Amino acid sequence: MNHPPSVPRVIRQLPDQLVSQIAAGEVIERPSAVVKELLENALDAGADQLTVRLEAGGVKRIAVVDNGCGIAPDQMPLALMRHATSKIASRHDLENVTTLGFRGEALASIASVAQLALTSRTADAAHAWQVQGHDPLSPSPASGAQGTTIDVQDLYFNTPARRKFLKSEQTEYGHCVEVVRRIALARPDVRFTVTHNGKTTEYWQESGPGQRSAQILGDEFAVARLPLEEAAGPLRLHGFVGLPTAARARADSQYFYVNGRFVRDKLLTHAVRAAYQDVLHGDRFPSYVLQLDLDPALVDVNVHPSKIEVRFRDSRAVHQFVFHAVSRALARTSATAQGEVPAPAAGLSAGLSAGLSAAPSAALPWIAMPRHQASFGVAQERAAYGAMFADSLRSDMPAQPVPGTAPALFASGPAAAVPADDDAFPLGFALAQVHGIYVLAQNRAGLVLVDMHAAHERILYEQFKQALASDAVHLQTLLIPVTFHADPVEVGTADEHADTLFTLGFDIAAVSPTTLAVRAIPALLKNSDAQALARDVLRDLREFGGSRVLVERRNELLGTLACHTAVRANRQLTVPEMNALLRQMEATERSDQCNHGRPTWVQLALPDLDRLFLRGQ
Repeated sequence: MNHPPSVPRVIRQLPDQLVSQIAAGEVIERPSAVVKELLENALDAGADQLTVRLEAGGVKRIAVVDNGCGIAPDQMPLALMRHATSKIASRHDLENVTTLGFRGEALASIASVAQLALTSRTADAAHAWQVQGHDPLSPSPASGAQGTTIDVQDLYFNTPARRKFLKSEQTEYGHCVEVVRRIALARPDVRFTVTHNGKTTEYWQESGPGQRSAQILGDEFAVARLPLEEAAGPLRLHGFVGLPTAARARADSQYFYVNGRFVRDKLLTHAVRAAYQDVLHGDRFPSYVLQLDLDPALVDVNVHPSKIEVRFRDSRAVHQFVFHAVSRALARTSATAQGEVPAPAAGLSAGLSAGLSAAPSAALPWIAMPRHQASFGVAQERAAYGAMFADSLRSDMPAQPVPGTAPALFASGPAAAVPADDDAFPLGFALAQVHGIYVLAQNRAGLVLVDMHAAHERILYEQFKQALASDAVHLQTLLIPVTFHADPVEVGTADEHADTLFTLGFDIAAVSPTTLAVRAIPALLKNSDAQALARDVLRDLREFGGSRVLVERRNELLGTLACHTAVRANRQLTVPEMNALLRQMEATERSDQCNHGRPTWVQLALPDLDRLFLRGQ
């Protein structure tokens, strides 16, 4: 334990070099931080062509070359001094920052922990000029095109203890490239080149936002993304959000920008995550590239030395705007959605043909492909189908085909005879059931395969969610209460949270110290296992408490209840029942995914069918 000194300590003013090194510890954490600061300065200078040269992961050398406006020779010494900047001059400027950099600390901090050379030439200069970080007051003539080159060598040469904390060369290189990717995603109008140890590793030509995000995040994101463009008052959100079916195991493809600046903001992350909660449960993470534009006066970027955190003047309004904008984009993924359609996966057609010619008996490759949304008109739901579906899935339906009857491959009857080119029904009309799991339907584009359990689960989930939100959960009283053995904790939970249970549509009461009776369940779940439902609800209430279940954990609970109630595999449906399921899917938001983010249907277009059978070849 350190004891206070017996005599007062001497207070002294620190030398400028030590002050700069302390500041560098906050700003220059690793080579990637140098890359970030230099690239931001280059973009602020108006550059549209940037080259990043790295050696040994950036530890040995980092050189950033730009074609910006350049720095006049008489200004170059100031550029390497602490708290010297051309970007702000007053408190008003600080509260309305429109540039990426503004502190005036980056170059001075870098020069204090590395060998730095700054070479620059303005448009009206006869030649370039250069200054060294250790002697910034003596610019000397140099060669170079218009723009600025900053060459940083031997990072942390004078602070060897700091250098020991760096990781391997490849790891540090990876961090540097990730910084370039973040900035390149925000500025698709700028050309970026990255070299490492003399070899070009990344090159992105000037392009549009869609092409740049596809180049950096890959084809998987390009074929499974939804465009987003919304504005409200001073707020504008634009970019791309990934389909839930393309969610990842890690949160490594999430890019959010505020006025062009990449940020990691808990409020924004939470808003996006909340928008996905209806379609993405568990430990999966969505991919997205989103840019929020707003008046600079409404956001404070002077929160952290790394400038990666921000603070909004009205954080609640921003959260709600982002949440609703992303929610609306995801809601448009249903079969009846309007707007841009994700492009087919690159190589899909070629893959089909190659797969057939190489191995005709192999599994059909289109089954493994992500679902591509068909472009149809807005469906007009027929009330008859909705009523039919609500009444037809009865608990007394046979789970297996009737013995002695052969299952029909193609159902006949009025429902199957309806023309399949009716634009009012994007999912088409049912033909048959496949192995009691999938519904096979025909629509204008070709064939549709529906996972009936996943689709019904989404429909029930949305219905239950709307009923709970409008306080219209109807109870279905059981003619004979379902009793089951319960431990003391379950009995106590049922008694303690009786009001919450009633809000959810349950009437569960103790009939003895070890027995619970389920006397009513939500009417929407009337065909489900009452005991299993009761145990699941009691478990969540016990683990999270009544208020958290209704607020934070509500959607997970509703998803569990819907899963219990949805039609099971091997449940034989009639053709009218299958058509009723298709109609309700068309009328339900987010019906393209089940509650766990898996697809509920896939489309096989007629051209793909033709290729499978080599028609026209």
